[in-house]
Amino acid sequence: MKYKPVIGLEIHAELKTKTKMFCDSLNDPDEKHPNINICPICLSHPGTLPTINEDAVKKVIMAGLALGCKIEKDTFFERKNYFYPDLPKGYQISQYQKPLCCGGDLKIGDKNIRITRIHLEEDAGRLYHPPGKGPDAPVGAGCYSLVDFNRAGVPLMELVTEPDLESGEEVRKFAEELQLIFRYLGVSDADMEKGQMRVEVNISLSPSTSSGQIPAVFGTKVEIKNINSIKFAADAVDYERKRQTELLESGEKVKQETRGWDEKKGETYLMRSKEEAWDYRYFPEPDLPPLHFEDNDIDNLRSKVPELPQQRRERFAKQYALPERDIELFTASKSLGDYFEHTASELLSFDKLDHLKRPGEEHQNKLFKLASNYLITELKRMLEEVYAEPADTKVSPEMLADLVVRIFHGEVSSSGAQTVLKEMFATGDMPGKIIEEKDLAQLSNVGDLEKAVDKVVADNPKAVEDLKKGSDAPLKFLI
Repeated sequence: MKYKPVIGLEIHAELKTKTKMFCDSLNDPDEKHPNINICPICLSHPGTLPTINEDAVKKVIMAGLALGCKIEKDTFFERKNYFYPDLPKGYQISQYQKPLCCGGDLKIGDKNIRITRIHLEEDAGRLYHPPGKGPDAPVGAGCYSLVDFNRAGVPLMELVTEPDLESGEEVRKFAEELQLIFRYLGVSDADMEKGQMRVEVNISLSPSTSSGQIPAVFGTKVEIKNINSIKFAADAVDYERKRQTELLESGEKVKQETRGWDEKKGETYLMRSKEEAWDYRYFPEPDLPPLHFEDNDIDNLRSKVPELPQQRRERFAKQYALPERDIELFTASKSLGDYFEHTASELLSFDKLDHLKRPGEEHQNKLFKLASNYLITELKRMLEEVYAEPADTKVSPEMLADLVVRIFHGEVSSSGAQTVLKEMFATGDMPGKIIEEKDLAQLSNVGDLEKAVDKVVADNPKAVEDLKKGSDAPLKFLI
């Protein structure tokens, strides 16, 4: 390549707390009515004082520990001064000099993406521009914007990476893995459609050296904002890389600017030029005390960090010998993976079918694969049709394990098993009962088959006689 992309990310995630960052107003991302979850503190009325949300602080530290960051034992909040219509104070309470977490990394494939910092701040509100009345309305049209302060003051975690990414595909993988980690930790739902996670991209192009290494001097950086999905973030990187390459190859210069992403046109657009950096005039927040953590505070939070996505992938591969596709699905959907694990546990201790031989240890992997197949291809589809989670279904893991053992022993065919599972999903009945009521049992040995043939022959003498005389018509009926 003539030019090598140099990409860094800034990712904001709203924390999953009961209340806002500095007051007791509810943190409810599902609230549809504007200006409901507000109070004098988050609206910055004169004489009000903020109070630090302890749960938010702990959640950021847990995220930092999961990503291998160094936790700052002594830190404080600062005022970041700038004006925006949905920022009630005229400044944002944030962190600059001493973020809660520094360093760390996140591995995607064979590559480590270094993390610069993770800090804690408060979110701003939302502006709504009514059609025909917003900033693009013609002069004299009575322009105005509406503001909703429900989100103002919500705890916001900001993660900044080093410029280690080189493509839209790497951006996608990094953002998806980070989103999964946040969800496994329970620190954020990270739902981009609800604005709970937002990705901003910084990208420049540097001339590639003969060795393929990036030279010490980077190209001119362009920032891309207003990206509301991980896919669009990857698309924006690929588009911007192409745009900047065309500029450089035509002899033009890339301008330092902030651009937005137009998802309908599939291209970036100019929002504003960035001739010089903002002077935010950071200074310590006088109304909040500094924070200090002891080693045992951090160790206590470290003990609460659960199994993370990559650890689950490695364990599922070793413990259940599942295909990579299945493992990835059970990792991406933690609830589905948990359901599978419960089913697998039942399969290992199954003793409910007295008339069937319990499968030996040599058959465990076959049982796991059978359970995975029916969970992914059948039960998952049924759940998606009614927008339900595995925990909400009438088909318990014990019932699925029961059905899988019957399938393994050939008591019911694959097509019959689909019918049974569908009936289980609708009624919550046990598979044995459904198989008996719907006469779905397969004959399990030659002796059973011979008895069935003898009975059919004995019960249908005329059809048998016609068949002996050379007529083929009775054959299908007898079968």
